[in-house]
Amino acid sequence: MAEYRLKTPLTDEDIEMLRIGDSVLLTGTIYMARDAAHKRMVELLEANKPLPVNLKGEIIFYAGPCPPKPGQIIGPVAPTTAYRMDPYAPAMYEYGVKGTIGKGPRREMVKEACKEFKAISFAAIGGLSTILSRRITDVELVAYEDLGPEAIRRLEVEDFPLLVAYDSYGDDLYEQEIPKYENYQNNKGVVS
Repeated sequence: MAEYRLKTPLTDEDIEMLRIGDSVLLTGTIYMARDAAHKRMVELLEANKPLPVNLKGEIIFYAGPCPPKPGQIIGPVAPTTAYRMDPYAPAMYEYGVKGTIGKGPRREMVKEACKEFKAISFAAIGGLSTILSRRITDVELVAYEDLGPEAIRRLEVEDFPLLVAYDSYGDDLYEQEIPKYENYQNNKGVVS
């Protein structure tokens, strides 16, 4: 497992270099969107209509911000369960999104889409919402304002900490790691 410091937009070479378990400090532009925004975007793609924001080559962070306190540009922000976006992820990867950020395991269809469309799925740690929000240097609401916290926002991030959960080779960090911990529990502390 390697550590990388990368800048967006990620290239195909960046994606090919990353393997499950690698840690990444990401700097640049990412987009924040959740279920309702994804539903609308996939409906547009299915109707051969343009998205309200060009997300080709971009990274989508599955999250919604808490209201900021005075002097903050954004309140605490934590990744939401990526599984909820799985029905939309293959279409978004096919469209050209290069990566997504969420938490928790994903379905087989996402693993296959990462492989087919040379994309990646990152995991962010949910308990670090205050730390993650401090890595965001600018926020702009760019589409679907009527969705409130689920609107699409453009974020500028600096050294945003991520872990590669699904790589472009079809590998799955959860599939690899969960059995280790199950084995640990079954053997009372002995990891094989």
